[in-house]
Amino acid sequence: MSPNSSNKCWPTILSSALDEEPENSIVAQRVNLARSGNNPYLVSRLESGWLVMADRQMVVGHCIILADPVVTSLNDLDGLARQTFLADMGLVGDAMLSCSDAYRINYEIMGNTDPALHAHIIPRYKSEHDAKRAMPVWFYDWHEAPAFDPQQHGEFQQALQAQIARMR
Repeated sequence: MSPNSSNKCWPTILSSALDEEPENSIVAQRVNLARSGNNPYLVSRLESGWLVMADRQMVVGHCIILADPVVTSLNDLDGLARQTFLADMGLVGDAMLSCSDAYRINYEIMGNTDPALHAHIIPRYKSEHDAKRAMPVWFYDWHEAPAFDPQQHGEFQQALQAQIARMR
């Protein structure tokens, strides 16, 4: 699967996943691709899972942590696994701040449309339009947002990967 093989956005992809079990979710599919070395969105292996670039880049650098093993929610993890997942979220945010001109990082765990634990890590930039900068990234037009493209977003992907490696 190549990043540009589908121009669908996450909400469209995930709408069919509402009643799926976590092992059949898009998160599980992406985790399996990462495990096999075939996930072109991959940034880094983390202690709690996999960091990947989001399908749609509403803002440059929007990433998602995919829990591995795949579970339904943060509440399904034991204390240490939960701490590790949350610490990985912080690590990714720190790395984003170090390798970009982001002034803030948004962290979101929802799971309402995909029944598997994943966390959105979203850098926010002062260059965003004022009205959008003050709102969650979900107010951006997903259909107009550029699809992840290694040519366009690969530099950020590689810089983030290198920064995470330095911070471990």
